[in-house]
Amino acid sequence: MKHILIIRLSAMGDVAMTVPVIRALVQQHQNVKVTVVSRPFFKPFFEEIERVDFVGVDLKKRHKGFVGIYRLYQDLKKQQFDFVADFHNVLRSKVLRTFFKISGIKVAFTDKGRDEKKALTRSKNKIFKPVKSMVDRHAETLKQLGFSVDLSNVIFPKKKPLSPEIIKITGENDTQKWIGIAPFAQYTTKVYPQDLMSETINLLAQNQEYKVLLFGGGDEEIQKLNQLQQNLNNVVVVAGKIKFQEELILIQNLDIMLSMDSGNAHIAAMCGIPVVTLWGHTHPFAGFVPFQQPLSNCLVADREKYPLLPTSVYGNKTIPGYEEVMRTILPINIVEKIKELLR
Repeated sequence: MKHILIIRLSAMGDVAMTVPVIRALVQQHQNVKVTVVSRPFFKPFFEEIERVDFVGVDLKKRHKGFVGIYRLYQDLKKQQFDFVADFHNVLRSKVLRTFFKISGIKVAFTDKGRDEKKALTRSKNKIFKPVKSMVDRHAETLKQLGFSVDLSNVIFPKKKPLSPEIIKITGENDTQKWIGIAPFAQYTTKVYPQDLMSETINLLAQNQEYKVLLFGGGDEEIQKLNQLQQNLNNVVVVAGKIKFQEELILIQNLDIMLSMDSGNAHIAAMCGIPVVTLWGHTHPFAGFVPFQQPLSNCLVADREKYPLLPTSVYGNKTIPGYEEVMRTILPINIVEKIKELLR
């Protein structure tokens, strides 16, 4: 067995994007086992993948700072890795992989394509063309270590049955089509306006063959989700009512997910669920299209009206006059796309 350490410390969507790559790796190379090092919260992503172990990193205490990263290296090296793949490629992971390289372990890291992404998002001399996706970049990292993976041939996990705790909130998964909606993101530039999201949910809820399940987290988001629910009998707020592991099982049982450019889109995609994504200041050309989802499932703001889009890779930059870009994505178009995919 060849033992590969894969480093990807954060964030949720980025960690979720590694899952199909790792799944393809162990499915297509029976002589490989993997240990993933990441934040403990993400452990459920990897629990069902054969020959994949998980190590939770404590960046606030035990593994904080340079001394903490060295301590993490000391903790990890006991497992006798043959290869190290740094999928994160930030200062912490660079230090960690350097310790392994000095000890004689073969190391590779993911080229994030920062120059291409900068060219895509700058205001002047913008080069508006797709950059390589992050999942393809991770596959290239593994290839540097001698492990080719075919990302077109990934076997997704079988969906788990819903637990009584989930059914108590959602009801039985009977003849209705289950539509998950995750209307939030880390940055407001990636969040669809609440009044338009309310209209979208209303349009979907008019069809009693649909059940709409609203995802989110934190008191503020839950309060907004309760407003979006609008006492509609086939719209259910699941945020804050089930554990994260149960939420993953629920996502496996969806027929489709509507999400912003955020973590929930990538979680659904790693489960093989069709995903419709909404893009404001960011754009699918930056390499973050959910796994195996066509560009036609990515609904983007109007670049004729807002030619400087995309303004950033992650949505953390704003441009005056661009506050309303997502209003160019119409609720009726979102609903029609969902209906098309459900058909």
